[in-house]
Amino acid sequence: MKILHVYKTEPDDVTKTLAGILSEGKEVTEISLYQGEPDYGQLIDLIFEHDHDKVISWW
Repeated sequence: MKILHVYKTEPDDVTKTLAGILSEGKEVTEISLYQGEPDYGQLIDLIFEHDHDKVISWW
């Protein structure tokens, strides 16, 4: 299973723990929207072209 984690803000300890639990044993891709200028084109590509089974947005 493939999971894409999208972080709008810097993850705190609870978010990191939850993301780690959800990611265990899976192929994971992460994208951070809180650092610099977000590349929304890259985000769209990741969602549609890489066949992720789950996309999780962490706000």
